[in-house]
Amino acid sequence: MSKNFPSQARLGCFAKSGLSYLRISLGCRFDFEFPKSTPMIAMLNVDATRYCDLEQLDYLTTTPCVPIESYLDAFGNWCSRLTAPAGAFTMATHGIFFDTGKTDPAFPAAYQHAVQDLPAESLVYLVGSRYCDTDVLSEEAWRLFGETKTGWARVQAICDYVHQQVTFGYEHARATRTASETLTEGRGVCRDFTHLAISFCRCMNIPARYCTGYLSDIGESEPHPPCDFAAWMEVFLANRWWIFDPCNNQRRIGRFLIGHGRDAADVPHTQTFGENTLRSFEVWSEISS
Repeated sequence: MSKNFPSQARLGCFAKSGLSYLRISLGCRFDFEFPKSTPMIAMLNVDATRYCDLEQLDYLTTTPCVPIESYLDAFGNWCSRLTAPAGAFTMATHGIFFDTGKTDPAFPAAYQHAVQDLPAESLVYLVGSRYCDTDVLSEEAWRLFGETKTGWARVQAICDYVHQQVTFGYEHARATRTASETLTEGRGVCRDFTHLAISFCRCMNIPARYCTGYLSDIGESEPHPPCDFAAWMEVFLANRWWIFDPCNNQRRIGRFLIGHGRDAADVPHTQTFGENTLRSFEVWSEISS
């Protein structure tokens, strides 16, 4: 099948509807050093929900070239399994996708389901997980948000609170920080904002899942910070999943999902099963001419 077919079909849809579109180049590069041959799992490809927007597929490539086995994990994320040889090793992706240029969808009237009415597949996103310690946060969640209007308004109140209470800084990054520790320390990176908001939502009986992927700076004031992978959440309201971003706390343009799960432990971009050194990495997501 031609790689260009999905984008041609998509462009036809845009043309017929009169919609404008953006052509976005995105990808990443990781440079490792391995003392010996080491198994790895990578989750670096854009989720299949954006395949209809493809111009250039974001194939995973390696230097030196090694065999790659792909599979879907328990959450439906596309994963790549490989073995890195000893020495310098590079993994990279580069794709081009079309985007409407619209901000994340919003539906302020979205209602909250009673727990007994939720679909079974959403229930796993109501309980605690590695970084979302709902048992510790439940009492505080109900104290803070128990009187808020249910549904979209309650989720937005949670995002507003987290955005105001937590200070962002890459120097605050810590791989082991839980949601309750983020609340206590009042600092973190986007994954910490997301874990805390997810935990509060789950405490309030709203299914919430962790998402990671690319987020462009299209439409944002300059100067733009260095590009990196982003974390946000999706919550289940009114019979579908909706994007909320407690770190940026606004609807954004050019968001591309890579994977989702209960929390960051389910969606590491790279997981190595042995000693290694990450020499450098680069992430980009920008308008392409």
